[in-house]
Amino acid sequence: MHSKKTAASLLPLLGSHVPTVGGVSAAIDRGVGIGCTAMQIFVKNNMQWFAKPLSEEEVEAFNGHPLRDRLGAVVAHAGYLINLGVEGTENHAKSLRSLADEMLRCEQLGIRSLVLHPGSHLGAGMDAGIACVARNLDLLHAEHPGLKVRITLETTAGQGACIGARFEEIAEIIGRVADPERLEVCLDTAHAFAAGYDLSLPRGAEKTFAEFDAVIGISRLSVLHINDSKSALGSRVDRHDNLGKGKIGLETFRWIMRSKALAHIPKILETPKGKDLAEDVEAMALLRSFLE
Repeated sequence: MHSKKTAASLLPLLGSHVPTVGGVSAAIDRGVGIGCTAMQIFVKNNMQWFAKPLSEEEVEAFNGHPLRDRLGAVVAHAGYLINLGVEGTENHAKSLRSLADEMLRCEQLGIRSLVLHPGSHLGAGMDAGIACVARNLDLLHAEHPGLKVRITLETTAGQGACIGARFEEIAEIIGRVADPERLEVCLDTAHAFAAGYDLSLPRGAEKTFAEFDAVIGISRLSVLHINDSKSALGSRVDRHDNLGKGKIGLETFRWIMRSKALAHIPKILETPKGKDLAEDVEAMALLRSFLE
């Protein structure tokens, strides 16, 4: 028998987005094998609307995996086709059904945070898009009461008509929904930088997180995506880079790792990597070295 580890014993909660090739339970082997104490997965193909249901065997293999308690947090990322920012289209109905399916899959797997890009208003305007996202979240919450999973709105780079580049946009969505306690937030460092939040030095990171706290509330931050940015500050272009290779710089990530206010938050790498995940192993070793 393996002993249950407490969350404190697993700190820092650090890991990466891990492939689920071979089934969701295979991701646990993969994640723990490279040293993750937290990981992010897709609960179905991220570029398809729907997938066959998870079998009882898959669910049991995931929840009962002998290495499951080596992970202090497992986060899911919603599919990229989902867009809650528009209504009255075929894809609107598909988005609602697809996201509901992912919420239920997370519930089966005991995953509490489902990271979601808020969506795009497709030219209707930011105010209309924000109102639309809030209405659609209310629909999903009403149709699926009692779920433990929390939609975790991710800050975006602001490409095109994307919603969520400014903290105020995320805060307004939260403020408009009927049950705001069912929403959490994921801050992506590369997205925030591209959106115009200057994270390139520790003082900039400190200012950005202070602004996040003032506008949204740091207590609502449940996931951090730790990515450097290939794109310039304020470019509104979403291009992730490996730590220290982009325009944010290592000193910011050192500050994030050492921040007491962020110590308990799962930190997930979404940086470029090969099939052997060697880049993730190297990046996690670097991030852990900042604590020494």
